[in-house]
Amino acid sequence: MPRLGWRGLWLGLAAAAAAVAAMAARLTGWWSPRGDFRLFIPEELARYRGRPGDPGLYLALLGRVYDVSSGRRHYEPGAPYCGFAGRDASRAFVTGDYSEAGLVDDVSDLSFSEMLTLQNWLSFYDKNYEFIGRVSGRFYDQDGLPTPELTRTEAMIARGVEAKKQDLEEKQKFPPCNAEWSSARGGRFWCSPESGGVSRDWIGVPRKLFKPGAKEPHCVCVRTTGPPSDQTPDNPTHRNRGDLDHPSLGEYPGCPPLAVTCSLPL
Repeated sequence: MPRLGWRGLWLGLAAAAAAVAAMAARLTGWWSPRGDFRLFIPEELARYRGRPGDPGLYLALLGRVYDVSSGRRHYEPGAPYCGFAGRDASRAFVTGDYSEAGLVDDVSDLSFSEMLTLQNWLSFYDKNYEFIGRVSGRFYDQDGLPTPELTRTEAMIARGVEAKKQDLEEKQKFPPCNAEWSSARGGRFWCSPESGGVSRDWIGVPRKLFKPGAKEPHCVCVRTTGPPSDQTPDNPTHRNRGDLDHPSLGEYPGCPPLAVTCSLPL
């Protein structure tokens, strides 16, 4: 597993912040990749499937149309992703459902993390293919202006980016434990300076972390000395117990409170 040190954490947070800023800019309406874009209707876009006699090879994602001719081997008739050509099949980028029922633009019931996957695909096409225009329908109206559905989708993506940023911060605060299980000995959790892929200058002790909405707690490594991570600057006093007193944490039964390794027999 790759390490996530302080440099990696801050790079991740910076990227998340930049994504939030970019999404906020789009929501305010002043951001646009270019001023001169072509507006398609779905029936017109359907002609761009790379077949003999077709005028081109295009696909749409969240209403944005891209020329994917340079990736013809992926999208031309008979190619693995030919179903994406000539339409907006945003949903299938996440679900992997390449049937006619799945190759649609309805993303209204996707989760925050799935919306982030869409954002990643959008960045991929912006980087690797030429933006041609927009297709009217779910995400852009007949004048090429964003619809309420696009605004809602972008807000979901922004919330997903923020949630990812919070997850990165939590992972640095509470790195996941190392874990192993065997049918003979049961389970074992332990902490190390790089457990959970987070490189740090402390080891920590295993604790259960309870999260709202989660069915089961998961094991994290908790710092045992110094001030709590969420201590405010105006409260310099502390008990030198690190994050041990965090209300969302619980000890493993039968494991010494400051043990670096906890065994859970069968």
